[in-house]
Amino acid sequence: MDRSQIVNLFSPPIRRLLSGLALDFTNLYEIRLRVNGPLILVYRGEEYFLGKDGKLCRGEKTAYEVTGEDIQESLEHIAGYSLYAYEDEIKQGFLTVQGGHRVGIAGKTILEGEKVKGVKHISYINVRLAHQVKGCASSVMPYLYEDHKVCHTLIISPPRCGKTTLLRDVIRQVSNGYENYPGQTVGVVDERSEIAGCYQGIPQNDLGIRTDVLDCCPKAEGMMMLIRSMSPSVVAVDEIGDYEDIRAIESVIHCGCTLMATVHGSSIDDIKRKPLLERLMNERVFQRYILLGHRSRAGVVQAIFNERGTCLYREAAGLC
Repeated sequence: MDRSQIVNLFSPPIRRLLSGLALDFTNLYEIRLRVNGPLILVYRGEEYFLGKDGKLCRGEKTAYEVTGEDIQESLEHIAGYSLYAYEDEIKQGFLTVQGGHRVGIAGKTILEGEKVKGVKHISYINVRLAHQVKGCASSVMPYLYEDHKVCHTLIISPPRCGKTTLLRDVIRQVSNGYENYPGQTVGVVDERSEIAGCYQGIPQNDLGIRTDVLDCCPKAEGMMMLIRSMSPSVVAVDEIGDYEDIRAIESVIHCGCTLMATVHGSSIDDIKRKPLLERLMNERVFQRYILLGHRSRAGVVQAIFNERGTCLYREAAGLC
């Protein structure tokens, strides 16, 4: 991770504080700016304030207070002084910068009918740092193949537990080929630019040599576009859940493609309580369920189940 690349996204006062910060940026996940609020960092899974002295602190009173000028100047740096060039991304509430880092924004929305046309008076910025951990999926890869084919797989995880990081490495290994299994063509629908982290159309994360990416495209529409145009063997998406996603998933399955996806949840039972996903589970669409959980680090696999609910792996106990 390029530390200077991250630091230079911000206004000079914040840049000075971050430059002197004695932290391992590979364990830094979020930098949050709220106008007239304290500067907040998420480091090693915990939330800290960044103090006026350039050190992490727990007390809000000693934290650096973000100003409107900080927000405006940071936006100018983030957009390369061409904010208008990012209008399409901004109306989705985020933009992606070099390195694959995603910058979320909030403020006053501009509506055209019932659709968001843009965002002005931006007063909130959340920089989510991209973390590619090559090899983090190696322990789960042996469970994702059956009869020499990749299994339809759903990764279940609470927020900030590494589901996208894990999915990214699964994609890379499936694409390049895993051990005796040959590489396969993978199509990725990256609706929020988090999986590939595309910058000006070029993925900043390594997704393998046989992977094609549709960036900033709605999942349901993107899945069908990839099937029609790129003939993938595997289709991968992040955070499924609404009705259109489910319909597209059924189309992917019927076309003979393998599906890999993630969803927010804390357990198998949690997913069963979501009506649309419950139907997919009852129909045994997914052949593997990977359950992640909160630990001292992201991406810790708690358990792996097959389509019948049989446990194939459990943390600490190993094989079930």
